[in-house]
Amino acid sequence: MTLTLGDEATLERIARARASEATAPCLDGLPFRTFDALLGARAVAGERSYLDFRDGAERSELSYAQLISRVAERERLLRALGVARGKRVATLFVNDPEVPITYFAAWSIGASVVPINLSEDDERIAFVLRNSEACAALYLPQARDRVEKLNDSTAFVRWHDVSAPSPAAAEPASTPAEVPQPEDEALIVYTSGTTGAPKGVVLTQQNLLVDAHALVLWHGLGEHSRVMCVLPTHHVNGIVVTLIAPLLAGGSVVLTRKFQASNFWELAARTGVEIVSVVPTLLAFLLEDARGYEGRELPRFRHFICGAGPLTVELAARFEDRFGFRIVHGYGLSETTCYSSMLPVALSDAEHRGWLREHGFPSIGTPLPPNEMAIHDAEGNPLPDGERGEIVIRGVNVMRGYYRRPEANAETFAHDWFRSGDEGFFRRGADGRDYYFITGRLKELIIRGGVNLSPFEIDEVLNAIPGVARGLAVGFENKWYGEEVGAYVMLEPGAALDEAAILRACREKLPFGKSPKVVIFGSDIPVTSTGKYRRGHLVPLFAEFKDVQYRDAR
Repeated sequence: MTLTLGDEATLERIARARASEATAPCLDGLPFRTFDALLGARAVAGERSYLDFRDGAERSELSYAQLISRVAERERLLRALGVARGKRVATLFVNDPEVPITYFAAWSIGASVVPINLSEDDERIAFVLRNSEACAALYLPQARDRVEKLNDSTAFVRWHDVSAPSPAAAEPASTPAEVPQPEDEALIVYTSGTTGAPKGVVLTQQNLLVDAHALVLWHGLGEHSRVMCVLPTHHVNGIVVTLIAPLLAGGSVVLTRKFQASNFWELAARTGVEIVSVVPTLLAFLLEDARGYEGRELPRFRHFICGAGPLTVELAARFEDRFGFRIVHGYGLSETTCYSSMLPVALSDAEHRGWLREHGFPSIGTPLPPNEMAIHDAEGNPLPDGERGEIVIRGVNVMRGYYRRPEANAETFAHDWFRSGDEGFFRRGADGRDYYFITGRLKELIIRGGVNLSPFEIDEVLNAIPGVARGLAVGFENKWYGEEVGAYVMLEPGAALDEAAILRACREKLPFGKSPKVVIFGSDIPVTSTGKYRRGHLVPLFAEFKDVQYRDAR
């Protein structure tokens, strides 16, 4: 472990970041500490529905009894492929019933899953397979051509198409050493950074179960609850919020192959879902295409969980005013399992609106019980109410570390907390709780003439301009100030805005230094598979303005 995570001092700092007196009680209240115990308890649920899968007109279902049976079959397959406790199996899946079957089977025998995003290029996938030391990899039939291209560079992996018969192999006898434990590794999720090698986030069974249990309690999920999964199940949001949490609650999940705004409301009504977990881009898509909403009865629908990307005040307000359902905004990272903070569900309408709309940024809520949060300066000192610094987290849902990246672990856990790399602040609420806000990635801050500018703050102004569908502030290299502020804008259909109008509207709200100096119009914004904007991919569009000096004409 020392070789893969860091030296003794780093391991001690990680240990302090993964436990605190404030969060330890969450483990005492955790009903299941391992997945084999959880699945064993769910075996009595019988014919009650766990999964309702939708892919266009195609539909299939899994009852709890069928789930348990399929998981047992998958366990035998994994063992035949050499997967056992402490081993790793990679998965190349799109959203499909095979996902929870495979994940739960691996965790039941104490193995770890390495979910792979099929939208990554072959070189990156091969790196993940090598770096994670996966001994086997499962894939769906539709990925067969992709796997064949990967075969030459991944000969060390034993590949298997889940639609094919299991290979013949003697199943090893069970021994006490094979019984899964709470701190057994369960997931290695690789970050989707645009530069450098991706980092493998190591999460344990306890990490997954404690964070999912917090979400069950936060949202009041039970046996009759039904959530919808529209996000990729290779990412912690789709895994924890909409696969594990319903299993813990004994409820059910509607799993869609992919998100479609055009049939969302009809599907939500027909399946009786209460909660759906989304990212801000999906809220924008629903505003642009509201087909099926008008006149639709949704008596069971409660709210949207939203995180994993920059939600603006303007988008939140427009969405809630248009559809009448709350956005329960939250924040988290793969490194903290999933969600670390979230707006309380029980806020009054006035309180909810206030925290979403009245502080310049929509609040990401208060910390969930498994972790503490704070705002620190660069030296690890806590900062007071309202002062911007780095969001830091510690608690029982913090990762074990980055796999085989000791230097990254030393930096990330430098002050006995997990350092998120996100800038933010908090405000003390009238209820005595601290409500947090995120103002941008520290690495995405635009540094103009030595002054740090938050791109999220400029995004807010851009997106509030009538006629702007989506707008992003982009920092680009500039000879005179190091960096300057640009704007990438997508217009609503029929909008007649030009660059001068956009710049004029920004100057009405922002000082010259913060205001965009140039506007580039486009029809698409690059996003990750989980809906996060790839702001850095837009920077090359502004290269021609490197030598231009912009002056305040006022």
